[in-house]
Amino acid sequence: MAAGKYMLKVFGCQMSFRDGESLAGQLQQVGYLPTDDESKADIIVFQTCCVRESAERKIYGRINQLKGLKNNKPALIIGVSGCLAQKDRELVFKRCPHVDFVLGTHQLGKLPQVLTDLSTFRHLILVDEAGQDFESMPAVRTQGVRAYVNITYGCSNFCSYCIVPYVRGVERSRELQDIVLETKAAIEEGYPEIMLLGQNVNTYGLDLNRKGTNFVSLLKTLDSMPNLKRIRYMTSHPRDFTKEMVETVKNARSICEHFHLPIQSGSNRILSSMNRGYTRDHYLQLIDGIRVLIPGASITTDLIVGFPGETEADFADTLDLVERVQFDAAYTFMFSPRRGTKAATFNDQIPSKVKKERLKYLNTIQGRNSRMRNQLLIGQDVEVLVEGVSKNNAEMLAGRTRTNKLVHFKGSKQLSGELVTVSIKGAYTWTLHGRLVS
Repeated sequence: MAAGKYMLKVFGCQMSFRDGESLAGQLQQVGYLPTDDESKADIIVFQTCCVRESAERKIYGRINQLKGLKNNKPALIIGVSGCLAQKDRELVFKRCPHVDFVLGTHQLGKLPQVLTDLSTFRHLILVDEAGQDFESMPAVRTQGVRAYVNITYGCSNFCSYCIVPYVRGVERSRELQDIVLETKAAIEEGYPEIMLLGQNVNTYGLDLNRKGTNFVSLLKTLDSMPNLKRIRYMTSHPRDFTKEMVETVKNARSICEHFHLPIQSGSNRILSSMNRGYTRDHYLQLIDGIRVLIPGASITTDLIVGFPGETEADFADTLDLVERVQFDAAYTFMFSPRRGTKAATFNDQIPSKVKKERLKYLNTIQGRNSRMRNQLLIGQDVEVLVEGVSKNNAEMLAGRTRTNKLVHFKGSKQLSGELVTVSIKGAYTWTLHGRLVS
């Protein structure tokens, strides 16, 4: 008999999304069934992010929207898990007194225990940084064509602006055999694409101190697995990116020719202040290496504007780099001070108005570049993995190229999960439009 119904509200990156699948697995293991109706839920869990202040405000706002529901349904259990839970801990209860439990990133697998203990305690906090066995957690994967597989947990880079090492701990690599087993299971479940997850996938295996266990060897091992159509990974750190990684992608069968290399800033002075560990010249050399070995590859990045002390000259360096590289796309952000990070203590914070102006201008430049890069594909036939019906047009299908470009085209819904050939007829800033060839 089912214990009741649950609802998950997931915010943040792919890792948070994958954590949500683990929460769902635990809830279903103890008898809960999923629901999309808040009024029918017996437990609602917010799987959270705290990378930017805007994300925090949004999450706290959504949690507080449930006050009325909790008053009308006192037995409803409301929980907060993930990065925000790890960072704010008791503060969650102060801001949202109707919350029942806080579950940190290191104790994700303790959800059934928490639900049992709530029969005795009014509020529960589990945020200790030891004792979690991630391999033992069940998971319920979201339907679709892509399965997310963690290869590392945490991060040891300590970029001055980033909260991740403080809420997810230092980097820990999974054993190769555990990654292979999970990938094999996902393939058997019918997922044609695997997304490998890590804050810095390039350093996978280094903490295991085993000769031959590294990111390149992992990619080659997975690439040899039958029935796996595509491999992607997120995210690479430019400091640890190598020519061997590019060569591995070039020579592979299933690894996609898409390189996401977050530069963050085009200014050497700002990169140093960010503790990124590379220079713009080093970064440009990496880009040149990719373009030479895999001319058709797509290159995307992350950019932060308004970092403390960023002058007009520093911002101009970022614009210059954006124009030189011609990124296919960029995720752009205004600097958001995170309590507990070094950058939050820097004195020369940039006014919000200046940050907004710089972000707007940067987005204008990058939007133009993205459109130009997409227009180069007009007239070409490209391989597309069909993801399903387009979210914006029920009469169209949507899928992605190996270079991670979104394509819309007409075709049968039965093609979902299949690799098809599409001739590109139109190109826009964010999408491509095409005609099904085969």
